[in-house]
Amino acid sequence: MGAVLPLLALRAFVETGRCGSLKAAAEAMGVTPGAVSQQLKLLVERTGVNLFVRNRHGVSLSPAGAQVYPALLRAFDTIQDSMAVLEAINGRQTLTISTVPSFAASWLVPRLGHFTEKHPDIEIRVEASSALVDLRRDRIDVAIRHGLGQYPGLVSRHLASPVFLPVACPRLLADGPRIRTPKDCLKYPLLQDSDRSDWRLWFKALGMAYDPRIERGPAFDDDVLLIRAAEAGQGIAMVRDVYVQAEVASGRLSIAFDHAWPTEFAYYAVTLPRVDEKPAVASFLSWLQSEAQVDRSSF
Repeated sequence: MGAVLPLLALRAFVETGRCGSLKAAAEAMGVTPGAVSQQLKLLVERTGVNLFVRNRHGVSLSPAGAQVYPALLRAFDTIQDSMAVLEAINGRQTLTISTVPSFAASWLVPRLGHFTEKHPDIEIRVEASSALVDLRRDRIDVAIRHGLGQYPGLVSRHLASPVFLPVACPRLLADGPRIRTPKDCLKYPLLQDSDRSDWRLWFKALGMAYDPRIERGPAFDDDVLLIRAAEAGQGIAMVRDVYVQAEVASGRLSIAFDHAWPTEFAYYAVTLPRVDEKPAVASFLSWLQSEAQVDRSSF
């Protein structure tokens, strides 16, 4: 009979290699960093091979560790997928969806009843956060984000391209420098969304090189607060067009720079590779894209 495989130690190795630090690996495993360190020590003692080298950011795989890491990573991912299949055989399936709070509240959650009616055997769990997530580590089935669709190692599906407008108080624009190009907006304070991404992505989609001024300025968790700050003359806000129709029509706000919206700046459904082969995930993605096609104006 062969020796018992040190599965816990091997998983500690895989998670540390995936995360690049003992602390992050411990969080993924639900244990302490000390426990991860102990398991890695046991694995080194058993094999006689150093698996990691320390660097200023944490740890990285040694040449020997890098040699076996890909196969072990695939093995543990296969185990996790198999467990999900077993758990779904006699029970309801649960999908975890991650998205930003504004999208969850204004679009996704009000429509989830439509999905449940069509798929009563699939439960949806929504995690609303502006923070970036690691789909594998955090066990997220589908992430819905707005951006440019560039997510290395992941599969993204375009949902819809909402139009955002740079708007400001007319008096602020009249008294300040003239805006002829997108870069001229940087001559004014930029009013930011909660994760300071909209201005950065807008400039990037228009081909403008990164400038640290893009992410400066006060940030607001709510679009209403962002609009009120713009009305008060505090700077230029990047806001969804449907949210400022009344303000622009009444003259309380003006469009600072009227430019066609870059369609690549859009909402995307993002998954790990091959995750869409799971029936429940495939059903949700199909429903999500259908809803987006039917009601693009609400994004």
